[in-house]
Amino acid sequence: MKKRWLELSVGLMMVAGIAALITLAIQVSGGSMSRNADHYTVTALFENAAGLSPKAKVTMAGVVVGEVVSVGIDPYALKAQVHMKIDGQVNYLSIDTSASILTSGLLGEKYVGLTVGAEEDVLVDGDVIEDTQSALVLEDLIGQFLLNFGDNT
Repeated sequence: MKKRWLELSVGLMMVAGIAALITLAIQVSGGSMSRNADHYTVTALFENAAGLSPKAKVTMAGVVVGEVVSVGIDPYALKAQVHMKIDGQVNYLSIDTSASILTSGLLGEKYVGLTVGAEEDVLVDGDVIEDTQSALVLEDLIGQFLLNFGDNT
């Protein structure tokens, strides 16, 4: 009887350990086990969305309020089209909200930063953010610096 109890407790510990590893892997990868359906989608058009990818964070004042769903090309405006899923509790983004593609650190991951405007009307599902600022591409900045430096000599 004691041997059976020992085998059963070891088996339960193994199952608990595997479940903990799976939960940890999901949390580290940025995934979620809960499907929160309370959200709305907004779109922004950028001149350059270099390095921005799906699942990137959408922040406001440094707090994560959503995530990037997809990044593609708008065939009519010929700009980068970014679809973002915003948490439903953040229902106070005004229609003149601006979106910027920012970098975490010097060479870190890209994310979208939102800055709320002053209008009374708020964004709803399917709206487009008009005021955008594209990503700064380090290679372009270095190229401009070298071009300007070469002109001065």
